[in-house]
Amino acid sequence: VQLVESGGGLVQAGGSLRLSCAASGRTFSNYNMGWFRQATGKEREFVAAIRWSGTTYYEDSVKGRFTISRDNAKNTMYLQMNSLKPEDTAVYYCTVDLQKGRATSFIAGMYDYWGQGTQVTVSS
Repeated sequence: VQLVESGGGLVQAGGSLRLSCAASGRTFSNYNMGWFRQATGKEREFVAAIRWSGTTYYEDSVKGRFTISRDNAKNTMYLQMNSLKPEDTAVYYCTVDLQKGRATSFIAGMYDYWGQGTQVTVSS
């Protein structure tokens, strides 16, 4: 299993970025996937998740600004980030839960594989 994130970068506050997570090694349409982020000196925190069914979940601070989606035909997950704020600055990681049927988790330890991360920096 391999997850590769892309799309991070430097953007001004109020701007937008679209992160991608290309997955390989398995058919990921059957599994829940998610995005987490880790700012310098802080713990990794939940951002958004999407179930195999397409149901989505968001951390409160990103609701209405971020949109998670997936293209099962391409084995790719996305995170559209709008109205970015300096506090969104972090390394963003995509992840997959390979336990079929499990309830969506907001805890990093419940996920099985992780990408290498992509840096998102929002300047004020």
